[in-house]
Amino acid sequence: MDFKQLDKILASEPKYRQKQINNLLFKDLISDWQEASVLPLALREKLNQECSLNIASKIFGSKSSYTTKALLSLSDGAQTETVLLKHSDGRRTVCVSCQVGCPMACQFCATGQLGFTRNLIAWEIVEQVLFWARQLKVKDEKITNIVYMGMGEPFMNYTNVLDSIRLLNDADKFALGARHISISTCGLVEGINKLSNENLQVNLAISLHAPNNELRSQIMPINKKYPLDKVLAAVKKYVQKTSRRVMFEYVLLRGVNDSMWDAEELAKIMAKPLYMVNIINYNPTGKFKATDKNKVNDFINLLKSRGVSVTQRYTFGTDIWAACGQLANKAK
Repeated sequence: MDFKQLDKILASEPKYRQKQINNLLFKDLISDWQEASVLPLALREKLNQECSLNIASKIFGSKSSYTTKALLSLSDGAQTETVLLKHSDGRRTVCVSCQVGCPMACQFCATGQLGFTRNLIAWEIVEQVLFWARQLKVKDEKITNIVYMGMGEPFMNYTNVLDSIRLLNDADKFALGARHISISTCGLVEGINKLSNENLQVNLAISLHAPNNELRSQIMPINKKYPLDKVLAAVKKYVQKTSRRVMFEYVLLRGVNDSMWDAEELAKIMAKPLYMVNIINYNPTGKFKATDKNKVNDFINLLKSRGVSVTQRYTFGTDIWAACGQLANKAK
């Protein structure tokens, strides 16, 4: 979809057309302008010719039925990924990408193996949400949550990410509450500081994955620029300013960061009132292996015994390469 072209077309139309278009795109979730009977036929034909609503995609469904992944092709031929997660409690979470590839080069992440191509513009991010919203509409279901945890580092594309969030949060557009939107960052301090000044009650998640600088630098090169002390200092200011809980993501890698010593170190920096650690079962993407179930439980229990708030994210969609970047990497 070319929404710059849409704006050009609407510039010569009556002002009320914008509200009609918003309803058609975000409420009715049309995929063809010919469905828009409220618009004049000539305008519908012009829009179909110059601003098609088609989203080029390939869908990969998991045997578990909990996860569906899509590979979207963009206007310049680049590809990006988005995932729909179906939860047993009825929630429907969309994981969106904000970049084509990623410059962070985290050792355990498939996207890091792709390298970086370019940032996504705001509408290319929103398009991922509209894609799944259309799919769910057929089943009379709706998106309940959006997480910026797909390909790319959100704070390296800050303006487009925030613009997309405002579009999705806008009551006249997608109208999803900000508290149902989460941004995950590798710990870019400037981005954390900027977010604390935004008038948006979105959730912040930090990709931590190690309890000390030595280990974190080995698996996350960005730690050399933004070491743990600076990241945690920025998070402390964020919490003081917003009074909002922060989630720290920790993917367990067998023999790398999953020892009881690692758990003890992690507990020392995470046992704070508004900190929550999300333990993630690793979705294999290469040289690392997943921690076995018993050791995962021991790790979690030790954290809890030290007063750390802990949740666990299970691995969905291993059979459809649902870890970030796996699908695009395989396609490439």
